Amino acid sequence: MTALAPVLQAFFTDRLIAQRRASPHTIAGYRTTFRLLVRFATTTTGKTPSALDIADLDAPLISAFLDHLEADRHNAVRTRNWRLAAIHSLFGYAALSHPEHAATIQRVLAIPTKRHDRRAVTWLTDVEVDALLAAPDRDTWAGRRDHAMLVLAVQTGLRISELIGLSRDDVVLERGAHVRCMGKGRKERATPLTQLTVAVLREWLAERGGQPSDPLFPTRTGTRLSHDAIEDRLAGHLDAARLSCRSFRGKHVTMHTLRHTAAMRLLHAGTDIAVIALWLGHEQLATAHIYLHADMNQKERAIDRVTPPGTAAGRYQPPDPLLAFLDSL
Repeated sequence: MTALAPVLQAFFTDRLIAQRRASPHTIAGYRTTFRLLVRFATTTTGKTPSALDIADLDAPLISAFLDHLEADRHNAVRTRNWRLAAIHSLFGYAALSHPEHAATIQRVLAIPTKRHDRRAVTWLTDVEVDALLAAPDRDTWAGRRDHAMLVLAVQTGLRISELIGLSRDDVVLERGAHVRCMGKGRKERATPLTQLTVAVLREWLAERGGQPSDPLFPTRTGTRLSHDAIEDRLAGHLDAARLSCRSFRGKHVTMHTLRHTAAMRLLHAGTDIAVIALWLGHEQLATAHIYLHADMNQKERAIDRVTPPGTAAGRYQPPDPLLAFLDSL
């Protein structure tokens, strides 16, 4: 057996699970990355997966794999960079035990991430939030479940993985009502709940029943909803909301949009950006600055406080034909 298979196995069992205690979501993402990479490498080299060695996964093959993700699988640049980060992590681990492949490993680690455009944050207005929350059919069990889940998502800004991981005993509805979740990096945090959210969750929990460790928002069979199932339910409710709210049309909305919505509602209420970062579970304060960039209200208030310069409008005239040519480019 080559060195790649035992290194890959040890990377998951020793590094990710035992040492880093990575979340199931992270492990699943890394697993998908290396499944795709191994399949691509077997097609490219003609070798079976167990016959692949570290030297086969050299920098040219990894670069071709990244191009394949974008060109053939139509992955976004963010996804491409995330897959590369997983590969870098594996090769960094392999460098500790296989110095004979140091040259190959260093070339792979030198592959840079790809720069990409950063789009403005999308969030829902109050009218759009009301239309979305009214969309689930509350005459059905699934509709009442989805309504409670959407109310919680809009108010707390929990990630979709955090919503999936919630159990009944993670919700405290007595004095100091809050919901506890395990976020990125296995960091637990508690998010306060408003009176409206408390009322909705109290009704849902009374109907939900079950044991404290049962999923808060289960499927009909009692298991946890999947990522795709939640996004699919949201898409269906958005179709219904678009019938009554025109501003939804042409607007791309995902569960992460509801997270942005919670942040922007806090920002518009005058909440400090540092508190918003803690609320959302951001590890770095700078991550929450995207909401400051997206908020035109704050920018307009800032420009209103600036005294305009007392100069008349005019047009610049270059003093030389060469400068005129350069300006025309």
